[in-house]
Amino acid sequence: MQLDVGTIGGKRQIKSLIFGLLVVGGIWELAIWIVAGSDKTLVMVGLVVVVCALIVQILNDWRTGVLLFLVWLLFEDMARKYLGNSMTIYFAKDFLIGVAYMSFFIAKHKRRVEFFKIPFQLPLLIFFWFAVIQVFNPWSPNILYGLLGLKLYFYYAPLMLLGYAMLERPKDLERFLLVNIVVGSVVAGLGIAQSVLGITFLTPEDSAAELYALSHVTRFSPITHQEVLATSSVFVSAGRFSFYLILLWILVFGALGYLLLSRRSAKYGFLAIGIATVGIMVTGTRTPFVFVLGSSFVMSAAFLWGAPWKWGQGHRLVKALRRSFLFGGIALILMAEVFPAAIGPNWAFLSETLAFQGEGSEFTSRSWDYPVRNLVLAFQHERWVYGYGTGLNSLGMQYVSRLVDAPAANIGVESGYGSLVVEMGILGLLLWIFWVSALLWTGWRIVRQLRQTVYFPIGFAIWWYAVVLLVLLMYFGIVAYQNFVNNAYLWLLIGVLFRLPKLAQMPQPIPSPKHARGMERWQLATGRR
Repeated sequence: MQLDVGTIGGKRQIKSLIFGLLVVGGIWELAIWIVAGSDKTLVMVGLVVVVCALIVQILNDWRTGVLLFLVWLLFEDMARKYLGNSMTIYFAKDFLIGVAYMSFFIAKHKRRVEFFKIPFQLPLLIFFWFAVIQVFNPWSPNILYGLLGLKLYFYYAPLMLLGYAMLERPKDLERFLLVNIVVGSVVAGLGIAQSVLGITFLTPEDSAAELYALSHVTRFSPITHQEVLATSSVFVSAGRFSFYLILLWILVFGALGYLLLSRRSAKYGFLAIGIATVGIMVTGTRTPFVFVLGSSFVMSAAFLWGAPWKWGQGHRLVKALRRSFLFGGIALILMAEVFPAAIGPNWAFLSETLAFQGEGSEFTSRSWDYPVRNLVLAFQHERWVYGYGTGLNSLGMQYVSRLVDAPAANIGVESGYGSLVVEMGILGLLLWIFWVSALLWTGWRIVRQLRQTVYFPIGFAIWWYAVVLLVLLMYFGIVAYQNFVNNAYLWLLIGVLFRLPKLAQMPQPIPSPKHARGMERWQLATGRR
């Protein structure tokens, strides 16, 4: 027995010695890199260490791993900007979520998670297999374009299984919302700082050529000719930042309703709604302003319709709406007072280009003429009936064409629905409409089921985000859907939405009004007597 103990102690000493030598060797290498000025090497090594730590965490606890993956997803572009558009960094997120998929299915095999039975599975599978068939379209110049398209359309779809299974109790939902509120506030806040400090903040001058053009975008107001910087924050492009702000505002607005109804602390939510509102005003882009303004009206009306008036808590939702707009207004006033030079040109650009029938207005042309013209242009292609193949009008085509050493096909259109026609023909467009309609219909049934519960605001927010991304933004282009940030969040939030009725059946820590004190907790949560 003593021998065994000594042997174990000796093994521990050997392991400690080896670990110590590795640490010393690592410090020695770091010192050499610092002396040589190899800052990019240092950053890359640090990122490798972070990725390894994330892999270990995901394998140990895939639920926490998903949250860490979201953080990596948002800040990945920052590393790409400073590391010369490294494709290793670009595909790191796909590797991480692949590890999460593996960890999840291992847990499913051991019956440790509840599996999501997708109600719109058949329409989605039909669209998926049709996209797979289109990979082998004879008019596609290379199969790599098809594989790229499949990745953009479907790689993050399994996240809805993880989103459904990761919420086992209300505290899991609160943790999910808190992480996204805090991280989103940081991203939006950095965008605001960039609008004040200039484009050189968070954007290196020696970035890769293909990223430099995306992150250095300047516009001018048509009447007053004021220069407007299109901020990109931590992302490589202003467009990605603007699309993220739409997601962030909708999610935070829904989270505020849930947090106040469930009597949780909402101070971070109010702070986030103020930061996001200011961020939207300084993006130098019209898209987030228009969609957030429209979303504020739609979601406010929906919250009043679905408020839990029956059990005396509807006034708290009204308070959430009032305070949200108040904090947003206060944040804008403070920004205008402290940094008028940053917000003034942005307001001039928005007001002058969106004024209906104004002198410099682009309202009609950008909302109708241009999108419709691009949709019609898709049907002027020779193979609009059959399409040219999946991925032939997708993001990242330039990387594939560089890899195969051949120019990309010049057949693209900016309309999202037109892009589907170009890639998969008219049947592809119809199948898209089929599966999206199935998702929105089944999702709406969940939202109606959540009426009169604390989960209605966040449920409706998720459903509305799906409408915005899959229907409204597709009218203008397919870029928003194929953008990996918005795409990953969409599929993850779909799983969260369909999980909410399960949470609503659990005991709710809500003070009951006198007329409902004899009711069971699950009846209070679901609004049933």
